[in-house]
Amino acid sequence: MPIVKNSAASPDLAALEEKIGFCFQDRALLERALTHRSWANERVASGDDLAARRLHNEAFEFVGDSVLGLAIAAYLFQTHDDLTEGDLSRMKHGLVSTGTLARAANRLGLSDYLRVGRGEEKTGGRGKRAMLADAFEALLAAVYLDGGYHAAIEFVYRALEPELSVATPEAAVAADYKTLLQERVQAAFRLTPAYKMIDTEGPPHRRVFHVEVNWDGGSGVRGEGPTIKSAEMCAARHALEHLKETEQPADGIEQ
Repeated sequence: MPIVKNSAASPDLAALEEKIGFCFQDRALLERALTHRSWANERVASGDDLAARRLHNEAFEFVGDSVLGLAIAAYLFQTHDDLTEGDLSRMKHGLVSTGTLARAANRLGLSDYLRVGRGEEKTGGRGKRAMLADAFEALLAAVYLDGGYHAAIEFVYRALEPELSVATPEAAVAADYKTLLQERVQAAFRLTPAYKMIDTEGPPHRRVFHVEVNWDGGSGVRGEGPTIKSAEMCAARHALEHLKETEQPADGIEQ
């Protein structure tokens, strides 16, 4: 089924091709990669869900996610072949995260090219991090399907160059404490950790922030640092250590 053109003025896809450094032989692949389910559903008046699926980008997201994982894994192995599997996994986790992909999508201006339904448009859907990250994966899939693996790899390395250039095991560990704590607490207690700044001290140029993290309403675990973010990371690290010391179950609520 051919891609249905939006009745509104469409953005110049040639400009997007220039931004990503890839010219499509099959422009329909690019158009589908930029099409959200909400746009497709609105244009399939018969309610034929199969027809709608042929228009939107969700299947492309699946392909793009796999290609991205392989591209990042290959890059990390080639540039950090002396690291452990754990270090590489933590670095990869950050590089393929929703936040990283959304930032890359913003640099490319993908929100200007997305086709979204009227309801999503009204609620600011095209600016949502999850939608932007999904669109990035779908765009990567389109590049892969049109130009092959090497074209896709080159696109990933260009699009994520700012993140790849500063990726280190130390940065990955620091950024991962909050993620690790959230995953641990959600798995064990079905709750989400909440961070609260409880105190600041020192002169403006040497400020120290004190933050508490809590998830069950009881006594929280505290951390400190020269920025609120670093204090939150410190609190998350201490909370993980506390959970390990008290041998809290990691795979479910109390037996």
